[in-house]
Amino acid sequence: MLIIPAIDLLGGKVVRLVEGKRESATVYSDDPAAVARGFVAEGAARLHVVDLDGAFSGKRENNIAVQQILATGARVQLGGGVRDLETCKRLLDEGVHRVVVGTLAASAPDTFLAADPALLARVIVAVDARDGRVFVEGWDRETALDAAVLIGKLARRVAGVLYTDIARDGRGNGPNVVQSARLARAIAPVELIASGGIGSLDDLRALRDAGVPACVVGRALYENKFTLAQAIEAAR
Repeated sequence: MLIIPAIDLLGGKVVRLVEGKRESATVYSDDPAAVARGFVAEGAARLHVVDLDGAFSGKRENNIAVQQILATGARVQLGGGVRDLETCKRLLDEGVHRVVVGTLAASAPDTFLAADPALLARVIVAVDARDGRVFVEGWDRETALDAAVLIGKLARRVAGVLYTDIARDGRGNGPNVVQSARLARAIAPVELIASGGIGSLDDLRALRDAGVPACVVGRALYENKFTLAQAIEAAR
């Protein structure tokens, strides 16, 4: 199982939120590039970087911090405020490894799927759900979409799916192992990335044993519940 450390950006700083709420932000660093270098030094094969300001506003706002992270040579999957395909193309040209889109895909899935297959092959779709319903626009707006149905519709055309259980995000009380594993089996061999609630090495082992191929880890790393090296070992 691939461990992907998260770097969430708010006002140029590295933060973590609880259930995606801006007012819950805890600041961990004002040097995103240093955080990225640290993760790479510990063995991270990929970083999950989110422009939270962009996710809330609909336009990317942490460009300088993102460029600083890319300059470290880290392989980055980047999301937050990516609301059109032209932005996807530009980010890939700038050196982003994978672009993560949520609102763009959920708001008009048929239009999204009509895009150039070569572009979609470098896109990860973020499906953020609470009680099975998809949320968009920085988790501020609930839709009528069923998460599993949307994932089934999009998965075969993209590089991967990032599934986040919003109710667990940032709490460290355990990921949604059952649903993550169910979705991973349904879309295999497309990569399912589980996110939300990971707070211990046992959580990682549970996801690993359930057959989940990748997961994003955030607050647990920043609060020293375990190191990235320990997480990578537990995921083997």
